[in-house]
Amino acid sequence: MGNKNRLDILLVEDEDYDIDLTQRAIYKSDVESKLFVVRDGEEALDFLYQREGFEDVPKPDLILLDLNLPKIGGHEVLETVKEDEELKSIPVIVLTVSERDEDIVKAYDSGASSYVHKPVNPAEFRKVIETVQEYWKISNLPPEN
Repeated sequence: MGNKNRLDILLVEDEDYDIDLTQRAIYKSDVESKLFVVRDGEEALDFLYQREGFEDVPKPDLILLDLNLPKIGGHEVLETVKEDEELKSIPVIVLTVSERDEDIVKAYDSGASSYVHKPVNPAEFRKVIETVQEYWKISNLPPEN
């Protein structure tokens, strides 16, 4: 994975508004993070397999995954990640507008770490992103000597 002091996040999102909100939330957070953005499921898999222009990117520490994506859907991306020995340890948080029970069940059955409904309110959305970052910071602190 990337720099242990930095959280490398792969955001898989096709909506400019949600990308902008996520970027702003990460910028305002006190957790050192680097956000990589891809806009469809095909690009997500290219990024994760370091191909098609993504040869020099780090393996992300966390994936924020929308379900409603062009080319390859979020469920298929999630299944591919969790079936791959090299990728399956990466936590995947499904961050989507869908509140359909079947989407929630399918995401957890496929190995999602969390399923979060995207808040419409920008302040609530920022709080979700900050909470994710804070959780990562707490769970990845180095042991004390």
